[in-house]
Amino acid sequence: MSEDPHPSKVDDADPHLARVRALCLALPDAAEKRSHGSPTFFTRKVFATFGGSRKGDHYSPIARHALLFLPDASEREALVEDERFFVPAYVGPSGWLGLSFHLVGGVDQVDWEEVGELIEMSYRLTAPASLVRELDERSAH
Repeated sequence: MSEDPHPSKVDDADPHLARVRALCLALPDAAEKRSHGSPTFFTRKVFATFGGSRKGDHYSPIARHALLFLPDASEREALVEDERFFVPAYVGPSGWLGLSFHLVGGVDQVDWEEVGELIEMSYRLTAPASLVRELDERSAH
C-alpha cells in the first residue's frame, strides 16, 4: 500500500473492512492504497472505498463505517430508497453511493453476497474492458 499523508479514518482490524478487502482484492488486477485516510480499491480507476463522509458531517458514523461504490444508473434509484444507503460527500455528485455497515450491524448481519454484487457492479463500471472480460471468463468456469 502507498503512503497516505492523511490520518487513518478506519481501524485496520475492523472485520467489515477485512471482508470488503477480500472481496475487492479477489477481482482481476485489483489493488489497494490509502487515499484521504481510507482504504481505496482500484484497477486504473477507483471502484470501492471503505469509509467516507456525509455532506456537512465529516465524522458521521453512518459514512465512516461504510462501503462507497459506483452503482449502475439503473440500480441507483432503488438503492437510494433503501435506508442502509446514502449519498456520500465528494463522490456522491458523480453517482457514487455508500452502504452503511453502521446501520446494517455486525459482520454476521451483513449480506456479503449483496456486498460482493455491489463491489462487482462498481468494478465493471470502472475497470478496463480487458479486466471485465477476465472477470467474465472466471465466472464462466
